[in-house]
Amino acid sequence: MTPDLSINLAGIRLKNPVLAASGTFGYGTEYADLVDVEALGVLHEFDTAVIVNVAGSTVAEYVEVARRLNECNRIDGLEINISCPNVKQGGALFGSDPKTAAKVVAQVRKATSFPLVVKLTPNVTDIVSVARAVEDAGADALSLINTLVGMAIDVETKRPKLANGTGGLSGPAIKPVALAMVWKVAQAVNLPVVGIGGILSAEDALEFLIAGATAVQVGTGNFVDPRCMTNIIQGLEQYCQDKGIDKISEIVGTLEIGK
Repeated sequence: MTPDLSINLAGIRLKNPVLAASGTFGYGTEYADLVDVEALGVLHEFDTAVIVNVAGSTVAEYVEVARRLNECNRIDGLEINISCPNVKQGGALFGSDPKTAAKVVAQVRKATSFPLVVKLTPNVTDIVSVARAVEDAGADALSLINTLVGMAIDVETKRPKLANGTGGLSGPAIKPVALAMVWKVAQAVNLPVVGIGGILSAEDALEFLIAGATAVQVGTGNFVDPRCMTNIIQGLEQYCQDKGIDKISEIVGTLEIGK
């Protein structure tokens, strides 16, 4: 029998636990000639769930975007990116402080009836405290991690290779960090968690699911191979068949530590 890969993410039904990370898959249509987009989950035209990523430089911007999107009946949920710089507090990330993170989520929660998936930054001292704060503020799910702060320098010009000096590090290099944070957060909250960070294969995705993630997002992998997500989905199905697993959700949170 074909295993059931569908999951329920905070009330949003997904065909499978693999999503495209924001900013890495366009609007889906850009990849339509290369992959079966309907098998993934991107736009309504492709018979799938739509989760809109929302960013802002002030709380008011988050709220206004959420308010306007709330009038759209073609959306299934919002992903609130609190890794953005707060221009009114000197550029500090909204998600770097539990109180500030909670304030954004609480205000957005009042502006929309859609499920809220809050995207957390890893660039904090204690990601668990931020996760708990946004849970209390009304989040329906959490996604993590966003990129780590990184830097590259041109040794000939002695200048940064990135215009801003630093930028976001993604890809396989951050997977161990992401996996550890997902595991910690999944144990600390009563919300579904979406794992992000260096997922390029079905085995990578399975690690996150076993660590406690309900679903995963693929970002850098889409640039490496446009068919990365469909390959992961096929790999998950094959794994379930090989292990006699009826539903992919049975794998979530099965990590065993200790004797």
